[in-house]
Amino acid sequence: MVREERAYYGKHGEPRKFDPTFKGPIHSRHCTDVLCCVLFIAVILGYIALGVIAWVHGDPRKVVYPTDSRGQFCGQKGTANENKTILFYFNILKCASPAVLINLQCPTKQLCVEKCPNRFASYSNVKSPFRWNKTYWEYYRQFCQPGFNSPRKSAAQVMRDEDCPSMIVPSRPFLRRCFPDFTTKNGILTVANKTTFKDGHGKTRNVTDLRDAAKGINHVLDAREFGMKIFEDYTNSWYWILIGLVIAMVVSLIFILLLRFTAGVLFWFVIFAVIAVIGYGIWHCYWEYSSLKGKPGSDIAIYDIGFQTDFRVYLQLRQTWLAFMIFLCIIEAIIILMLIFLRKRICIAIALLREGSKAIGYIMSTLFYPIITFLLLAVCISYWAVTAIFLSTSGEAVYKVMINQGRCIYANRTCNPEVFNTSNVTKQCPGAQCTFAFYGGESVYHKYIFILQICNLFVFLWLVNFAIALGQCTLAGAFASYYWAFKKPADMPSFPLLASFGRSLRYHTGSLAFGSLILAIIQLIRVILEYMDNKLKGAENKVAKFLFCCLKCCFWCLEKFIKFLNRNAYIMIAIYGKNFCTSAKEAFFLLMRNVVRVAVLDKVTDFLLFLGKLLIVGGVGVLAFFFFTRRITIIADEAPSLNYYWVPLATVIFGSYLIAHGFFSVYAMCVDTLFLCFLEDLERNDGSSARPYFMNKSLMKILNKRNQGDEDERQSR
Repeated sequence: MVREERAYYGKHGEPRKFDPTFKGPIHSRHCTDVLCCVLFIAVILGYIALGVIAWVHGDPRKVVYPTDSRGQFCGQKGTANENKTILFYFNILKCASPAVLINLQCPTKQLCVEKCPNRFASYSNVKSPFRWNKTYWEYYRQFCQPGFNSPRKSAAQVMRDEDCPSMIVPSRPFLRRCFPDFTTKNGILTVANKTTFKDGHGKTRNVTDLRDAAKGINHVLDAREFGMKIFEDYTNSWYWILIGLVIAMVVSLIFILLLRFTAGVLFWFVIFAVIAVIGYGIWHCYWEYSSLKGKPGSDIAIYDIGFQTDFRVYLQLRQTWLAFMIFLCIIEAIIILMLIFLRKRICIAIALLREGSKAIGYIMSTLFYPIITFLLLAVCISYWAVTAIFLSTSGEAVYKVMINQGRCIYANRTCNPEVFNTSNVTKQCPGAQCTFAFYGGESVYHKYIFILQICNLFVFLWLVNFAIALGQCTLAGAFASYYWAFKKPADMPSFPLLASFGRSLRYHTGSLAFGSLILAIIQLIRVILEYMDNKLKGAENKVAKFLFCCLKCCFWCLEKFIKFLNRNAYIMIAIYGKNFCTSAKEAFFLLMRNVVRVAVLDKVTDFLLFLGKLLIVGGVGVLAFFFFTRRITIIADEAPSLNYYWVPLATVIFGSYLIAHGFFSVYAMCVDTLFLCFLEDLERNDGSSARPYFMNKSLMKILNKRNQGDEDERQSR
């Protein structure tokens, strides 16, 4: 037995040896992983340079403001479009969907206008064979090309060259673009109270043609009204939403503090409740099995009836209930055996949960550290989003040849609007126009836009993981100061959280950056795999799909393992101040020497924290539901008037989950830190007066251990 134990320890490192000078987190430290620290700082400086380059070349107006066929922004100051803030489409029937419209890919001319048309009109009505309607023309020409006043062209030439729209449709602005003003009356789709209209060729068309040509526009416009109602609900209920979030914060705090008293009761109650429920299931299966005895057809074997879509057929067979009963008996036996053989380790996990609550009670500032992490993440996300937008809008305007009628070999080719009218294209393809298509360009800078976006994403992932790592290392240092204080809280430092934050940032930026870099690389690979998988969704290659599925699964598992390893490595860094690789190796070997305890603690902690989150989010959500639906009669009059009560309700539930997750993430980090300290305490010390245990008395009682000093004091009494 001793030989096997030595072989096991030799395989997973040697146990910690007693060090009389060790009193918790090391104060005398040196900078670790300096090379990675220098690389990290250089990458941050490069990231700032990338943001500057994107800022210089990019133009976010390309995303916010619409652009006409000449590549000019609608509403841009200092141009002819300064007062023309809305984009108008000459022939809305050529547009296939709202996505096409918004992306400026609709194959028709686009013009900036001051306001959208409010009535039907067509060019044939302006220039009829019998008379010239000047009043009609004054209204119509504001939607023609600038400078086109008194046309001498024939109607066919005007339609070919798109000097004026063939027709205009009553529209209303949305996203700074004119969309048909669809309304539904008595179940009939109308535009300006009409169901039919005449197009530019005098043909009678139905309003449904507009809907089919611009499919989904009505839903997009309805979304605007829906959004306004949601905004109104937030305006009326923001005060009560904040109250609900404050309640969630208070309940989360109270729950964590009470876990020192309720952790054991809560866990054992749930466990025995599960045992009781499964026991009832076994009894019910036996009762059904016995009651079917002697009934015609109940003794038929399951495989004799084959596959049945009606599940109730199987419930009439005794074999079905026998199979259910055997399965539940196996589950019940497994749970009971686990409780019998792992009872001590479960008790250790519960004791550590209680100790974690006590540690947080002494260092209350740790509960508010997630605010710092949130602010750092907000800065990273904002910078990444702004840089991505500016990079995506840093291309030059691209113009392409558009053919209104007929065919042309130059269609969809790039062109230069300044020299287009003097080129051979207009001679070979009458009516061809050089119109704005999108922002891109063929410059060297544009060719590397995609690579720069990948770099932007990678550095973003690195910075996000670093912010999380900094928080984990800081919290670990604070909680380790608590555990290794022999007399708590007398031997604890004055400001453990602040001191730990200073040590992490001053000495271990390189180590934290190293661990974050490994995780960021894996996450980037996962993003690339997802991107490639989406590109291959339409492919019929089953082998490629299978390989991508395997790769995605492997890298998902690898990411989970690296997160677990990094978390424990940061705890060792916070305590001993060693580099990342050494800390990761020591943490891994320490956990492997206590693998059963690790598995039990991890599952017990996850289970209790899940119950805590469920309790808090569910309780606050139910309270918010009864309040916003005016079912609490005492304060029913205080509830705001809402269009959709689920808007503030969903906000409160989601916000409560984020708050509970923030509090419980601190608690989980506390338990993990105390657990590693506990394992090292068992290896370092033996309870003698020279090597006393630092763990609390409840843990020593579970392990049948005691400190010699406590025993001497008890005997002297």
